[in-house]
Amino acid sequence: MPLQFSFIIPVYNRPDETLELLQSFKDLDSNTPFEIVIVEDGSSVTSKDIVDTFSDSLNISYYFKENSGPGDSRNYGMQKAKGNYFIILDSDCILPKNYLYEVEKGLNENYVDCFGGPDAAHESFSNLQKAINFSMTSFITTGGIRGNKKSVDKFQARSFNMGLSKDAFEASKGFGRIHPGEDPDLSIRLWNLGFKTKLIPEALVYHKRRVSWSKFYTQVNKFGLVRPILNKWHPSTKKITYWFPTLFIIGFDISILLAIFGVSGFLLLYAIYFLIAFLVALFTTGNLKVAFMSLLAIGVQFIGYGLGFLQSTWVVGVLNKDPETHFPKLFFKQK
Repeated sequence: MPLQFSFIIPVYNRPDETLELLQSFKDLDSNTPFEIVIVEDGSSVTSKDIVDTFSDSLNISYYFKENSGPGDSRNYGMQKAKGNYFIILDSDCILPKNYLYEVEKGLNENYVDCFGGPDAAHESFSNLQKAINFSMTSFITTGGIRGNKKSVDKFQARSFNMGLSKDAFEASKGFGRIHPGEDPDLSIRLWNLGFKTKLIPEALVYHKRRVSWSKFYTQVNKFGLVRPILNKWHPSTKKITYWFPTLFIIGFDISILLAIFGVSGFLLLYAIYFLIAFLVALFTTGNLKVAFMSLLAIGVQFIGYGLGFLQSTWVVGVLNKDPETHFPKLFFKQK
C-alpha cells in the first residue's frame, strides 16, 4: 500500500506560528498528496481564521477540543486523520521545501513505523532562538542525540518532528499523559511492541523553540524532571549519559570551591570547555553575538536539566514517591 501522509499539528494559542507553518506547506517541493489536521487544544486565541485562509490551497481539517495537552491532541488528530502514515509537528516549526521529499525517500529506502527528524534554526530566527537551538542540538552539549548523528541505536523520536504509522499508533494507543517526555515514552513502548524507529537526518525542520530565557529554563527543567520517571517506567533504557548535566553543575560548584582554596586546575577545565563551545558556536552560526549567547544558553540548559534530574531522581528513584502526585504539572488529564 502506498504511503498516504497526514500531518498532525496540535495548536495552543499560536495563530502567528500556525500562519508561518501553513505557508511553508504551500512552498513544499513535492508532488505527493497529503492532508493537514489542525487540532486546537482549548485555545483562548484560536487559529481558525488563519486555517480558513488556506482552505482553498491546502487539504486541511480543523478541530477544536477541550484542553488536554499536546499528547492527547495528537492522538485525537490521528484518530480523525485519513492517511496511513502520520507526521507530527509542533506549531512553532517551519518546513524546508524538500521536507516531504526527504521523508518519503527515507521511508522508501528503509521503512520503519516511526521516524524522527532533526531541527535547525532558520536564518530569520532571533539571536536568542539561534543560541538556544545551538545549545539543544550541538554535539558539544547534547552529543548530537537530538538529530545530528546519522546512526543512533534505537532513536527516540521527538514529537516536534516525528512520523508514526497508523499500525503503530493503533498498537501503542499513541501518546501518554506525561508532558514533556510523551515522545520518548512512546518510542520505548513501540520497541517493546516490536516496531522499529530511526532517524532521517535530511528530514529537518526549522524549530523556533522558546522565546525567553525563563521559558527555556522551564522547558529544560521539565526535561530533567521527566527523565528519571521514564527510567523508572522503562528500566532497560537507563543511561549514565542522562547524569551528565547534573554532574557538570556539581563539578562546577566544587571547582569554584577548590579555586577559593588555591586549587584552580578543575576550574580551568571548565574554562577550556566553554572556550571550545564558544568557538564551535561561532563557527556554526557565524555570529559573534549568538556565540556569546550560546554560552548562556548552555548554562541555562545544564542547570535547568541537571537540577530537575537530581530532584526527580531523589523523589522518584530514592524516596519511591508517585510521580504524578509530586509533579502534577507534568501530567495532563485526558478528556
